[in-house]
Amino acid sequence: MRNDQIRKIVFTGLCIAIGLLLPKIINLLPIAYPGAIFLPMHIPVLICGFVCGLPYGVLCGMMLPLLSFLLTGMPPIFPIGISMVFELAAYGALTAIFYRLTKGKIFITLIIAMIGGRLVMGIANIILFSFAGNVYGITLFLTSAFITALPGIIIQLIFIPTIVKALKKANMLPSTVNG
Repeated sequence: MRNDQIRKIVFTGLCIAIGLLLPKIINLLPIAYPGAIFLPMHIPVLICGFVCGLPYGVLCGMMLPLLSFLLTGMPPIFPIGISMVFELAAYGALTAIFYRLTKGKIFITLIIAMIGGRLVMGIANIILFSFAGNVYGITLFLTSAFITALPGIIIQLIFIPTIVKALKKANMLPSTVNG
């Protein structure tokens, strides 16, 4: 196994650990549904996609909600946890893909990944909610994906580019992007 692969595996594990810890910290806030507001699992997955690329970003996104459910019971596995598996996997994939396609443009990549992941979440919820005999309409989608999540979206737009730039400066990003 090459050093680069080992570094990516370790960093992915670190992102998963952070993704398990952040919701526990956020849930200490005395408000209803702080995870849906601040999106603490999204941050490490998006960063993992930037730093480790495919398939690590996808793996991080898929494992995080499942491990969180197994260890803490949150998020509820159906439909939210399953939906998050698809959403977070999309974040990991889209950051990895578009970071390369845009030749290292962090903010554009982040916006594309955030919109794409939310669209994947919406499609997953339409399917999953229908299995339960419920309707997941456009109003619920817009409310959950953008209005309720607005503080988390702002946090992501402020902190993720800063963190990725610091990691780039520390030579932690793929060499084809650092070049």
